[in-house]
Amino acid sequence: MKTAFFCTRWGSEESSWKDFFARAQREGYSGIEYGIAAATPAAELEEVFSLAARRGMSVIAQHYDTYEADFTKHADLYSAWLDKMSAYKPLFINSQTGKDFFSFEQNHALVQRAEKFTEETGVRIYHETHRNKFTFAAHTTYAYLQQIPSLQLTLDISHWVSVAESYLEDQLDAVHLAIERTHHLHARVGYPEGPQVPDPRVREWETALNAHLLWWDKVAERVKRQGADAVLTITPEFGPYPYMVPLPFTRQPITNQWEVNVFMMHLLQERFRKYESISRH
Repeated sequence: MKTAFFCTRWGSEESSWKDFFARAQREGYSGIEYGIAAATPAAELEEVFSLAARRGMSVIAQHYDTYEADFTKHADLYSAWLDKMSAYKPLFINSQTGKDFFSFEQNHALVQRAEKFTEETGVRIYHETHRNKFTFAAHTTYAYLQQIPSLQLTLDISHWVSVAESYLEDQLDAVHLAIERTHHLHARVGYPEGPQVPDPRVREWETALNAHLLWWDKVAERVKRQGADAVLTITPEFGPYPYMVPLPFTRQPITNQWEVNVFMMHLLQERFRKYESISRH
């Protein structure tokens, strides 16, 4: 198994794309994950994919901003976003798909639209486990995974921890099946009261960190079974405010987002290196 780490653009929007790519590459990232809005201009997309190609880096395109509550309008907007992406060749698309209050049939229709896009373009789509989307909770996603064998996930299990207000000890079957369908990881640590601990480097959050590490280990173990050339892609995705708690009265972040994500990358690089060496014996 190999690992490839991707730098989230979220929280670095004030940097020019040129500076952002340069900084991400200096840190050792293989590419970037880029939230692309419906309103993102074509000129920006051209710049991003051109810079990535020149630096030999990959782009994961992230869909996130289809919020329309009316299903028909929502489906049209999602389809239009996919049509927009057909002109580009990201490594794959990470999609925050559907709504938590849409019916099974409605969300399934959106998944089918994504599958049609993959058939037409060859670009895979993984659906992110995310609050407010159809994958908002472990128990509901379990039903989708059971009924849609082709459904593949980006696992951001921090959301499920927050929704369930637990470390999912009583939903092991759902977690296991999700791990079996995971192709991309968002490495953020949640806790029962929220989707992002203030800082995973401090002892107060060891319980939360260790719970996530064990889940991520199981994903890595599954990917490794696919062979030595299999690649596990990971985006450390600790976010800025409002995910990051600010210091009272000052509006200053409680910690440095960039440094936390680099810490998470290095932690997982080392952890999975040791895991691979042990698994060969």
